Amino acid sequence: MSEASTEREPSALAATKPAPVSRWRHRPFIEIVAVAMLSVTAILTAWCGFQSAKWSGERAIAFAEASAARVEASDADSQAREARVVDLIIYAEWVTATAEGDTALADQIEARFTPHFRIAFDAWQTDGEVEPGPFAMAEYVPPGTEESAERTAVADERFAQALEDTERGDNYSLLTVLFALVLFLTAMAQRDIHHVAAWMMLGLAGVIAVSGFVVLLTFPMRF
Repeated sequence: MSEASTEREPSALAATKPAPVSRWRHRPFIEIVAVAMLSVTAILTAWCGFQSAKWSGERAIAFAEASAARVEASDADSQAREARVVDLIIYAEWVTATAEGDTALADQIEARFTPHFRIAFDAWQTDGEVEPGPFAMAEYVPPGTEESAERTAVADERFAQALEDTERGDNYSLLTVLFALVLFLTAMAQRDIHHVAAWMMLGLAGVIAVSGFVVLLTFPMRF
């Protein structure tokens, strides 16, 4: 075999040898998936932040309304206590006059009974004066008693609502952290790493993102 043919043979083998497959052939697909996940997750993160802020506002309003209702309930209760003190003083004078047998004075004092005490006093006498006094009767309701109970119930309701709104805002904040993890994994998948590791990170990020989105759908929303 000639020396020229020997030199041509390796060249021919080199020409027919397949070129090595580049490990970067996956990068375009990884980049497309990563960009899509980043875009969607960014929107979800922004939505969670918006909802957290809205529920924080609802919580502040509920706390303010509960505080205002507490003040109103306290004012009404003070009114009821003052009315009770007045009724108690007049009733004590009536008891004294009655015990001394001064019927005329007792009638004069009785004429000065307040309307709400008069109702309880009449019910007490109709019942045969079985109870210790008119104040023990269910009919005795001094002004401010019902309003105090009503405003206290409103305050309790609004306070419970504020606690619930706080929990809802916290839940959205936790989802924000979860979606931040998705952003981190997706960003790491775009780094100069092996495509297998990149796909694993994207897969994990996708699972977390889908799970977070499913949980997100179960949360109440405010607009």
